[in-house]
Amino acid sequence: MQVSGYCGLLVGSPVILYEIIAFILPGLTKEERRFLGPIVLGSSILFYIGIAFSCYVLTPAALTFFVSYAEGVVESLWSIDQYFEFVLVLMFSTGLSFQVPVIQLLLGQVGLVSYEQMFSIWRYVVVGSVIAAAVLTPSTDPLTQMLLAGPLMGLYLGGAWTVKLLGR
Repeated sequence: MQVSGYCGLLVGSPVILYEIIAFILPGLTKEERRFLGPIVLGSSILFYIGIAFSCYVLTPAALTFFVSYAEGVVESLWSIDQYFEFVLVLMFSTGLSFQVPVIQLLLGQVGLVSYEQMFSIWRYVVVGSVIAAAVLTPSTDPLTQMLLAGPLMGLYLGGAWTVKLLGR
């Protein structure tokens, strides 16, 4: 039951986002509507890039760690439900964490944060990315944690550069 719920969230997230946007759209100004299309498209693309990253990079690294951890001492017994729940939760959380540039772009366009402010706190972003990666990755090995922390830092810096290029 949980596996089907997670699969539904993964596959249906862009449709859910579209429905939320369609509900909000009539209350927006023309300028806000013009800006919303690229945001929704970029958000969907980044979400699926995050899922692909999790599927092809994070999940194999985490599963390799779990299988090799205490090999010969402990036998790993995973049910198919536990395996799918692990993989789907990792994919969904990675897809959500890849939304950082979208949030930055929204904050920059609204005028709440400038690109100078984004670049001035890069040290805190490094620490925050490592902490977020430690929370989001299920294994305790530093390789899997850094495999997620690196792209998070890159996405943050890419989002800050995008805000700078757009002139906010």
